[in-house]
Amino acid sequence: MILKPDQRLKLDDTNDKLFYDYPRFVTHVDEAFIKQLTDVYRDRLKSNTRILDMMSSWVSHLPEEMQFAHVEGHGLNAEELARNPRLNHYFVQDINANPQLPLQDAEFDAVLNCVSVQYIQYPEAVFTEIHRILKPGGVAIISFSNRMFFQKAIQAWRDASEEARVELVKSYFASVPGFSTPEVIVHKSNTPPVLQWLGVPGGDPFYAVVAYKG
Repeated sequence: MILKPDQRLKLDDTNDKLFYDYPRFVTHVDEAFIKQLTDVYRDRLKSNTRILDMMSSWVSHLPEEMQFAHVEGHGLNAEELARNPRLNHYFVQDINANPQLPLQDAEFDAVLNCVSVQYIQYPEAVFTEIHRILKPGGVAIISFSNRMFFQKAIQAWRDASEEARVELVKSYFASVPGFSTPEVIVHKSNTPPVLQWLGVPGGDPFYAVVAYKG
């Protein structure tokens, strides 16, 4: 196992469904981060393929000009998911309580997770599921910044530096036989941290860890 029991703990250990019970129609990162993420999607995804947007919300940041055969959404708030115009279908599931996804083997060409990996308590199980539902050659793109709901992030994430968080996500992929060596895409910010938290444009650092099913 990658994580020790204490590293999986959250400061707020109440049911995650209660925390996400009301919708948040906001973006949790700045416009520069979103543009960089959309550019990564534009570069790594292919049109007319099947996409799973895991731990999604009311927006998926997919390139507007790209059309997909099917975009499946997953999350914890049905109202947010229902508002997302890119989703063809969605389902609500707490993957910390039950990581097994109600999806077929080799069903998707890509699995996306945007600014939510820090909340996964059992990444070994979740990344095994990501590998299972990907088609051979399919891609998983895990993106994150330095923002989080601190009380809901696992201890291993809260205690780590930004560089250590990248290594943590790489280790999630490495724990599952059959993923390619993870590739890291980084765009760091030169904006002082205090200004980043005040929402100065371009302040959010961008990280993406990308791997393919062999």
